[in-house]
Amino acid sequence: MKTISRLASLLLIQAFSVYISGAESPPKANPQMQKVLDQLQELGVKPIETLSPQEARQQPSPADAVKALLKKEGKSTAPEPVANVQNATYASGDGEKIPARIYTPKGNAPFPVVLYIHGGGWVIADLDTYDASARALANAAGAVVFSAHYRQAPEHKFPASHQDTFAAYEWLVKNAGQIQGDPSKIAVVGESAGGNMAAGICIMARDKKMPLPVHQVLVYPVANNDFNTPSYQLNAKAKPLSKPAMVWFAHQEFNSPADGDNPLISLVDRASLEGLPSATVITDQIDPLQSEGQLLAQKLEKAGVSTRYRNFEGVTHEFFGMGAVLKESKEAVAFASEGLREAFAKAQSGNAIGQPPIGETRKNRSKTE
Repeated sequence: MKTISRLASLLLIQAFSVYISGAESPPKANPQMQKVLDQLQELGVKPIETLSPQEARQQPSPADAVKALLKKEGKSTAPEPVANVQNATYASGDGEKIPARIYTPKGNAPFPVVLYIHGGGWVIADLDTYDASARALANAAGAVVFSAHYRQAPEHKFPASHQDTFAAYEWLVKNAGQIQGDPSKIAVVGESAGGNMAAGICIMARDKKMPLPVHQVLVYPVANNDFNTPSYQLNAKAKPLSKPAMVWFAHQEFNSPADGDNPLISLVDRASLEGLPSATVITDQIDPLQSEGQLLAQKLEKAGVSTRYRNFEGVTHEFFGMGAVLKESKEAVAFASEGLREAFAKAQSGNAIGQPPIGETRKNRSKTE
């Protein structure tokens, strides 16, 4: 059975299950995940929709909960070791200096390059919040990771963050050698809103006829402007990301509701995905964004993009960077890195970035668990 048929069947099965049961109960977190959620509550986190952007930026994050849990269990809170980590800057879409961080793994240069874009609904979080994800990717993928911050809403609304992260990609295409990177092997990885921007980089690069990334890893991406999908309904009160929180993020980011229908936001309903680089899409069960991430994987396949997809059960939004306490995080990083390494290996033939060798048939791969 073709991959697209498998994905379509999964969606139909999910919809039919909801129909025959009348209403699904919200899924429960597994024990490891629940410990993190309980710790986050102990830290005093408040519903983000009740806060101002400034207040939201100051409150504890899931990454803080992981560190607090490790400390409570008498374990080290030291970050995953990486051969070299250094702070940097790059020029934003309007020329402003934006913080970045470079993670260089062990090995011999030049390394493949990962442009990593953190989440936070375009409003909150920074390089420190998502430090664990960048470190894990550098080691698992054997790539130098350029983690890029960006201007955030509501001070800088759409499309400021998309322009900034694309500017970071443009810089890497021209200057990857300055960070011991190979400019012919650049991939993009993003979590949540960062996943949305990573996909946006691929779309903008295609439309500007620039070299494409060799691969895109989209981790529980914002992929549409629909707050009534099956997972939004099922996980409306999920933690740490709920439906009211997503509505709040959209209010901060968009100049008007019309921005939500921009193809760079509504990837599923509005964007043309033909001609994009191969993709790895990761979703999680307890997340309002699960349905749109799965639909994005399906749409990429329909557009002829070689796509690997996996959903992780029993975990929530933000699980990807929790490898210190969560086995699913390690599995997700390994799944993402497998896709990256495959794409980097194909790029060794010297073909244009993001394009398969002439005459090679793309293999459509999908894995859903």
